[in-house]
Amino acid sequence: MSRPFRFAVQSFNAESGHDWAEKVKRAEQLGYSAFHLADHIIGPGPALTRTNHPIQGLAAVPAMAYAAAVTSDIKIGCRVFCVDYRLPVTLAKEAMTIDLLSGGRLELGLGAGWLADEYQAIGLPMDSPGTRINRLEDVIAGVKAYASEQPVDIDNTTLSWHEFDGLPKPISKPHPPIMIGGGSPKILKLAGREGDIVSFNFNNRGGVIGPDGIATSTATETQKKLDWVKAGAGPRFDQIELEIGAYFTFVTDHPEPILSNFSQMFNLSETEMRQHPHALFGSEEAICEELNRRREQYGISYITVGEDVMDAFAGVVKKLSGH
Repeated sequence: MSRPFRFAVQSFNAESGHDWAEKVKRAEQLGYSAFHLADHIIGPGPALTRTNHPIQGLAAVPAMAYAAAVTSDIKIGCRVFCVDYRLPVTLAKEAMTIDLLSGGRLELGLGAGWLADEYQAIGLPMDSPGTRINRLEDVIAGVKAYASEQPVDIDNTTLSWHEFDGLPKPISKPHPPIMIGGGSPKILKLAGREGDIVSFNFNNRGGVIGPDGIATSTATETQKKLDWVKAGAGPRFDQIELEIGAYFTFVTDHPEPILSNFSQMFNLSETEMRQHPHALFGSEEAICEELNRRREQYGISYITVGEDVMDAFAGVVKKLSGH
């Protein structure tokens, strides 16, 4: 049986606290299941320009806490925290605090980091992908130990935590749902083993957003990613929720010119672009049909869209989730 659809909004910037609060409340009113930030540090400048990444004006943790305070039902998350950017035990404590104070509404996204120019701009050494993913696995083990009812006692390559209880304890049991995502075999197998939510993303091996990442996420490549998740998950695969970011979403009755432009930009055929799992082009009815087809093909039932299409996409949310 297919999982029911869920939909989330991802936000990067806010002009003011009032603007931020209104965005979150609007998402909740429109029936979205979750509201996510990303986890990036640097503002406008040459380093960010080279990455092609959107500006993120707000720090994730306080913005998430604020979002939880002005809403009552919507899940609050970060898609995803870079475990290199803060002391892991501090991140665990902050995450459990948000879960407690929000009444169990945290979705805890954890990632290995990928934006090379951001690492360089803040003077943070960037290890190899394999080393970063191993460190992510260590931190995931630490977060689960911190949230458990037992005293913390964990030793791995990254962490050495002993002789204390992790406080506060989360409302979500045994811990807040953990989202892990990426585009490489190693991280998706890890996500299958350890995640509650697996997020399909580009393989950001180049450290920037660009055509290479788009090409590693076509329909054919996404099927390979699904197989990697299944290999990591084994018998627990049916317990995992599959999520994807629809980064290129256009709700329109006349998608052809937009579709043609994107297919040329990314050197893909129009058929490949129309079926690209990170893209949605067409009317509400056409998008609903395509999402149902993709859920049947891949099992993906959790879709995240950008804040710029939150209102335009709301009809799809209503049709497919009943809100």
